[in-house]
Amino acid sequence: MNVITMGVHVLDVLVRPVEAIPDGQGSVLVEGIEMSAAGTAGGTALTLAKLGATVRTAGAIGTDPTGDLLVNLLRKADVDTEFLVRRDGVPTSASVLPIRPNGDRPAFHLLGANPTYSPDDVPWDALAEADHLHLGGPELLGPDNATRILRFAREHGVSTSVDLLAPGSLGSFALIEPFLPYVDYFLPNEDQVLGFTGESGLDGGCAKLVAAGVGVVAVTRGGDGARVVTAAGGSDVPAFDVKVVDTTGCGDAFSAGFVVGAKQGREPHDAAVLGCAAAALVAQGLGSAYGDFDLAAADAL
Repeated sequence: MNVITMGVHVLDVLVRPVEAIPDGQGSVLVEGIEMSAAGTAGGTALTLAKLGATVRTAGAIGTDPTGDLLVNLLRKADVDTEFLVRRDGVPTSASVLPIRPNGDRPAFHLLGANPTYSPDDVPWDALAEADHLHLGGPELLGPDNATRILRFAREHGVSTSVDLLAPGSLGSFALIEPFLPYVDYFLPNEDQVLGFTGESGLDGGCAKLVAAGVGVVAVTRGGDGARVVTAAGGSDVPAFDVKVVDTTGCGDAFSAGFVVGAKQGREPHDAAVLGCAAAALVAQGLGSAYGDFDLAAADAL
């Protein structure tokens, strides 16, 4: 399966465990500090590659050392970075994530170069030849540009999935409605469904998305697993019972697992089971890149 992940790329610096930020010049010893490629495009690319997809990733990063490290981490994970464009004078997006003992992850985030990506940067010929496009963070492109990219994919027989970046509190239906008819698999979290649709209940929000043209809505719900909704109805997929170390990248891992399952021809419910398995494997360690697993390991969980 030839996949292009397009959109948000971030370098995450994760520190665990962090119960509080020390006062003044104080310091605290921690158990682990890791750096990982991440983001709704970059993080999803990592798990797609582990599950056997051939992955090329596209987005905007800086020419700074942070960008160099991000590229190296992606390449080490067998992700092709040819379509990452590099911007002079703009920093690469990065986050510092102090992970609490219970796995919660507040964030210090630098938006960086991500919003500079535009249709002028899209590898249109490669997109036309891909099997699947995963667009992560279409809000940064704007509805017109996201629609143009997703419509192009659909016109060339390329299946599509979309994951959102913004929290639901910042969402509006106008930001996503134009491109929804071109989305085969919509992969938001529960907060985003409610915030972007303006509905008070999850099923109402999913129904609104399906009515707007989405083929399948697969909603991540943290420890409650996932909810899958199509025009034919909905079903719940429980989360796997694992010891959670860090939830960073779990949504992106779910997206990767769902896409791989769907492209294999699995029914949406079963694709979501694979998505939950991939998320559970990533949750057992620090960062989006955690885990040396493959498709067989995810299916065996």
